[in-house]
Amino acid sequence: MAGNALCRLGVLVSGSGTNLQAIIDRIIAGEIRAEVACAISNRADAYALTRAARHGIPAIVHEQTAFPDRRSYDEATVEIFRCYSVELVILAGFMRILTDVMVDAFPNAIMNIHPALLPAFPGLHAQQQALDYGVLFSGCTVHFVDCGTDTGPIILQSVVPVEQDDTEESLTSRIQQVEHQTFTEAIKLFVEGKIQIEGRKVRRLP
Repeated sequence: MAGNALCRLGVLVSGSGTNLQAIIDRIIAGEIRAEVACAISNRADAYALTRAARHGIPAIVHEQTAFPDRRSYDEATVEIFRCYSVELVILAGFMRILTDVMVDAFPNAIMNIHPALLPAFPGLHAQQQALDYGVLFSGCTVHFVDCGTDTGPIILQSVVPVEQDDTEESLTSRIQQVEHQTFTEAIKLFVEGKIQIEGRKVRRLP
């Protein structure tokens, strides 16, 4: 970002948008020098779009049914982000795997949060995977996105103890409580230029 310009974020959402709200709140509080340039959802009923609209953020419905395949969908998504001069793409509960079209358009500039301590339990239902395996600790991971499933370089992780009587719902709830801080902190590090990628390792700069 040149001078005092704010980093422009493009947020992809599919659900309620609690992580989007956490990002908006920290921006309003002056803790992250960024602005949400637009929010795009592949679902018209995603409450995240309502959250965006309440803050004057362009809320765009972009459904995959209008496209023949994932690559053409991503090509159109990239064009939307280009129109809004997006610099960092945020996957805030976006329930689609990105293709190389999106990854190549924003190299090392797409962030996702996953409700497990990667590389353990990638993919769907990570909380239930953790419970079924019998781990004592779970948590969340913020990582850069590559063309794999939750395989990109790890930026930050937060640990959440697993209780003996946890269900998928209760563990999910407790992980969500730390997701918001972890995700926004990773975005803050990126915006401030305090992230350096060396192969699979993400180093935090002073």
